[in-house]
Amino acid sequence: MRLYSPSSEETLRARKFLRDWAGEGFLTKTQYQLLERETVPDLRTTNIYLRLVLFFFTLVIVGAAAGLFFVVFLSHPSEQTAGVFFLIFAAICYAAAEVAVSQARLYRYGIEEALVVCSVGFLCAGMQEAFWGGLFSPKPDVAQSLVPAVGAIASLWIWRRFGFSYAFLAAMIFALFLPGYWTSSHSAQHGIVAVFYVSALVVVAAVRSRHRFDYLDEGYSIVEAFLWLGIYLALNLKLSSLDLSGRWWGSIPAASEFAKPFYWTTWVLIWCLPPLILARGIRQKDRFVIVAGASGAILTFVSNKPYLGWQRHTWDPMFLGIVLTGVAVFIRRWLAQGEAGIRYGFTAVRLSGKDKEWMNVGSTALGLLSSDSITPAPQPSTPDFRFGGGHSGGGGASSNF
Repeated sequence: MRLYSPSSEETLRARKFLRDWAGEGFLTKTQYQLLERETVPDLRTTNIYLRLVLFFFTLVIVGAAAGLFFVVFLSHPSEQTAGVFFLIFAAICYAAAEVAVSQARLYRYGIEEALVVCSVGFLCAGMQEAFWGGLFSPKPDVAQSLVPAVGAIASLWIWRRFGFSYAFLAAMIFALFLPGYWTSSHSAQHGIVAVFYVSALVVVAAVRSRHRFDYLDEGYSIVEAFLWLGIYLALNLKLSSLDLSGRWWGSIPAASEFAKPFYWTTWVLIWCLPPLILARGIRQKDRFVIVAGASGAILTFVSNKPYLGWQRHTWDPMFLGIVLTGVAVFIRRWLAQGEAGIRYGFTAVRLSGKDKEWMNVGSTALGLLSSDSITPAPQPSTPDFRFGGGHSGGGGASSNF
């Protein structure tokens, strides 16, 4: 079912480890060159920056090609006709992605990723247009739930076929819309989504146990972290509902739209879930699950006051930041005081160059987003201003030189 062979992905995984180890000085230059020659992959890869550029331009090209087709051949198509052609475009995009991988041997190259994203988008838009006559139906019925259901299934297939972790996240987002077609009860909608995610978590955890030490483990780790976080967000009514759209110091939303037993059960669960997630991550030594558990703990502190109906203050984020900083410093010092800086298999010392790579990417992205804030504003000029008052010029010349 997987489009890439296990040997190819294991080779890429080993090559990634080599770069990390060499970057931290664990391998000499001779050792690195020798091992690098033994781990030559048969897949074409690129860096994260070119990958994003190729992804973006492929999206633009596919969208422009589809738009040009309608302008040239179908100037005013009916909704059903447009839907049929959207479905055809979806099939073409998916076939192009398969060819790009099987023939051009692209791996996380951006091009094949954009093609499968377009295929899912065209598939959902085509079904909506062809069967329900519009992308935005004013009165959605139960039958229209077929669109997000098919989107979720297609995303799961792409995750299994290509290994894109964000495709699984897309499937989770599609599943998020399904209960809205089935019931108008907010409590039932949250409960159904949570049941979806819990069921998926049980399956993923069972399958992952067979891949603890191979190239699939990291992908399953990311998916498990997504599911844990999804369960938490589905149960935290103050984050996953629209009643927390106000400011930090805004009015406290009412809980009348939820049944009281369900409301207070979710409050108990959002306090119980983060320790459970953290225990799972620490036991498995899984950094992604640990991050999911820590994120859930922070969100619990943030949403506790709205749950209890307490007034929020502008200094609450500052107090939370101080607490988190203190916890981080305490854990780091506690780990450093262990034998050789290690306690129970954990250390605060960086052992891989992977963190530096992600920090560089994050710094670049932050620089692009905040470039306007660090660029000084142009100062207004005064055209009538005249320099004067000097008695001598440069090199001993007079002021009239």
